[in-house]
Amino acid sequence: MISFSSEQKFIVTGASSGIGREVALLLNELGASVIALGRNGARLNGLKQKAKHPENMFLEQKDLAEDIDGLPVYVKSLKEKYGKFSGMAYCAGITGIYPLQVLDFEKIKRVFDINYFAPILMTKGLIDRRNNIGTGCSCVYVSSIDAKTCTRGQSVYSGTKAGLCASVKAIAKEVSSQGIRMNCVLPSMIKTPMTLDEFSQLTGMTEDMQKNIYPFGWGEPKDVADMIVFLLSDAAKFISGQNYIIDSGEVL
Repeated sequence: MISFSSEQKFIVTGASSGIGREVALLLNELGASVIALGRNGARLNGLKQKAKHPENMFLEQKDLAEDIDGLPVYVKSLKEKYGKFSGMAYCAGITGIYPLQVLDFEKIKRVFDINYFAPILMTKGLIDRRNNIGTGCSCVYVSSIDAKTCTRGQSVYSGTKAGLCASVKAIAKEVSSQGIRMNCVLPSMIKTPMTLDEFSQLTGMTEDMQKNIYPFGWGEPKDVADMIVFLLSDAAKFISGQNYIIDSGEVL
C-alpha cells in the first residue's frame, strides 16, 4: 500500500478544484504534507476543512500567471517556508476553444502562460538542488489526451499539452542524475467544471451521447489522482520520462 510521511512535502498546483483538489486530498490522506496552491481562497479553505490531516495541509493563494518569470524564486520562497520538497503535482490548467479564424496572440499567450510556461518555470525552481530532497523527488504534470487526439478548435490547447509532454520528457533526462523523476498523465473526459463546460461548448452533446467514444464512461478526478499519487510515490521509483494515457479506452 502506498503511504507517505509528513516529512515528505509536495507542491500541488490547481489544488482548489478538480484533479488538483483530489491529488491534494489523497496525498494528505496517505500521510504527506501538501502545499496547496490555488487562486480561489475560499475553495482552498474548503480543501483544508475536508483534509484528513488538516495540520499537514498548507494553503497558498497564488495566481501562477501573474509573474511567470519569477516562479523559480517563488518556489525558493516556499522551500524557505516549508523545507525541501519531495515533488510536485502540476494540475493547474485552462482551456480555450479558439478556431484559427478568431485566434490572436493574446489568446495564445493566455493558454500557454498557465499550461506550458508556468509548469516549466515552476520546475526550474524545484529542480534547484537547494529546493528538493534529491533522490526520490518526483514531479507529475497533467497534460491531456488532446496532446494526441487534437480536437477541432483546440489547436492552442493541444499545442500546450503536447509541448508539455515533450518538454517533461526532455527534462526527465536532464535531472535523472539527481535522482529526480518526471512524468505526465494525459486524461480524457474527466468530470471537472472546466471539462464539462468545454465539452458542452465543443459538441453540444450530453455524457450519455458519448458512451460509444468512452467505453467506461467519463472519469472522476480521483481516477487521475490515483495515478498521479502512484507516480509521486516510491512505488514508481523505476518510472520516469513517460506519458500515461487515462482515457476510458478512447485511444486504442
